[in-house]
Amino acid sequence: MTTVTVYDPPMCCSTGVCGTDVEQQLVTFAADLDWLKNQGVTVRRVNLSQEPTEFTTNEEVNALMQASGGDDLPAILIDGKMVSKARYPTRKELAAWNNLPFEAQDTAAPVSPCGSSNTKSSCC
Repeated sequence: MTTVTVYDPPMCCSTGVCGTDVEQQLVTFAADLDWLKNQGVTVRRVNLSQEPTEFTTNEEVNALMQASGGDDLPAILIDGKMVSKARYPTRKELAAWNNLPFEAQDTAAPVSPCGSSNTKSSCC
């Protein structure tokens, strides 16, 4: 299987469920990444606020940061190769990039604040 690495812009939580303003796009993307995990894909999220060094150790991401100052985040890498920047991809795109059949998103499942098991620190 493949590995998807998401280099997120600086933010409190990757789920979008922080503070008073919920960002639906982030909630949907978090659900899509959970779907990928359930398909056997390894998913890793790297947040600029929490792991800035990670953005310098990857050549493609470092070059992106140098060129845009971070304005082109998020960066999505599949097995180390950048496939998307400056936006969160759809589940359909994620499925295609990982050679998986597309499955429409189920009805919105609740997302806990600061959500997934790969969050290293507390949030908000």
